Amino acid sequence: MPIISVFFGITIRMYFGDHPPPHIHASYQGQAALIDIGSGRIIRGRLTSRALKLVQEWLIGHKPAILENWARAEALEPLERIPGLDDDG
Repeated sequence: MPIISVFFGITIRMYFGDHPPPHIHASYQGQAALIDIGSGRIIRGRLTSRALKLVQEWLIGHKPAILENWARAEALEPLERIPGLDDDG
């Protein structure tokens, strides 16, 4: 599962050919969650509230690029890295 972003210790991944709805896989300090790209809500799993807020902020700021990666993943095409919150300077 390709890593598409890493920031503040949070790793964001996407599977190729994954099931709807469009989502990301976020992990932080042993916790992991599937997070809906559209709403930012946890579909399954768990993250600390601070990590979830950071992921939601990242989703808002990068939604077009994240959705482009989702389309690439569905088409089994290479995914692009997306800057993390700590890379946006």
